Amino acid sequence: MAEKVKRPLGPGRILLRVLLLLLAVILLIAAGYFAYLFLSYHRIPDFQTLEITGSGTGILQRDTAYSALSYNIGFGAYTPDFGFFMDGGTESWAWSKESVLQDMDNIIRRLREEDADLMLIQEVDFDATRSYHINERAILEEAFPAYSGAFAVNYDSPFLFYPFTQPHGASRAGMLTLSRFPMGSALRRSLPIEDSVMKFLDLDRCYSVSRIPVEGGGELVLYTLHLSAYTSDGSIATEQLKLLLEDMQFERAKGNWVIGGGDFNKDLLGNSGEVFGVSGEEYTWAQPFPTELLEGTGIRLADTLDPEAPVPSCRNADGPYHDGQFVLVTDGFLLSDNVEFLSGRVLDTDFSYSDHEPVEITFRLK
Repeated sequence: MAEKVKRPLGPGRILLRVLLLLLAVILLIAAGYFAYLFLSYHRIPDFQTLEITGSGTGILQRDTAYSALSYNIGFGAYTPDFGFFMDGGTESWAWSKESVLQDMDNIIRRLREEDADLMLIQEVDFDATRSYHINERAILEEAFPAYSGAFAVNYDSPFLFYPFTQPHGASRAGMLTLSRFPMGSALRRSLPIEDSVMKFLDLDRCYSVSRIPVEGGGELVLYTLHLSAYTSDGSIATEQLKLLLEDMQFERAKGNWVIGGGDFNKDLLGNSGEVFGVSGEEYTWAQPFPTELLEGTGIRLADTLDPEAPVPSCRNADGPYHDGQFVLVTDGFLLSDNVEFLSGRVLDTDFSYSDHEPVEITFRLK
């Protein structure tokens, strides 16, 4: 019997086999990456005791005016020409290492100018691809050695390989609370987050609870928070707010003074679109703050709006800052009824150092 002669593969079949092999490799890599993503995902444990750093002095007094400032510093990336990919922009990293360091210098200079007694700072990276692994926490703590500090981690993500042109990478970040007065203790409390794939894009949301002794007994219980933004419909931020308010009411019932501040990722005015002339209906995170949750709680929102010259505290970073960009007030403070509100304002920096503006209040402990 004559042997069959194997005919060589034609160019078309060779190309097809190569393409199939390449597709198989890509699928294998993708499957491995998603396995890594899901296996690496974890939530930071609840009820973590936080280390107190620094050396605050003195003691809080009743019937004395003090100031508190909240600032989401946007991991030192959001110069006015910066747009973030999660907001519709194109960038996933800060422009450069030098840009981050310069931005941190400007932020610190602004904080020193205000000289607030309490500072609640969000989006502070300490080891993140997006900010070139600059330890912003250490920079801030070294800039304010006369303050006591407590740092709560709320972002410890595996490497995110998106956007494909410049992957966001791995991120470790948190919230820093600084007090001119000594802190007795500090605690990290976990907040509920979405269970869907959105959890890979959102932070590991939490709030920190810092206890500052008051002359004559009792404590000022200070909450630093950053509620969810990248969610399906914004409802999870409302659930987070409910838990926070329960905690604040518990402390108020004990006779303590309670202040909560930070980035609520809600429209604190309820009508920022009307106030600033740009509608935000398309953004799920920009829902009105649910003021009905405050009824009967003894907790209220501080008023930081100047009706004569309203200043927004946040811009949607879908590109460089420009006229007509959606802006609103998302940053502010909650106060218990035994904290007298004296004044409040959003500091206008024209979004020079972050996609948020600092928000400051003055208050007195009754």
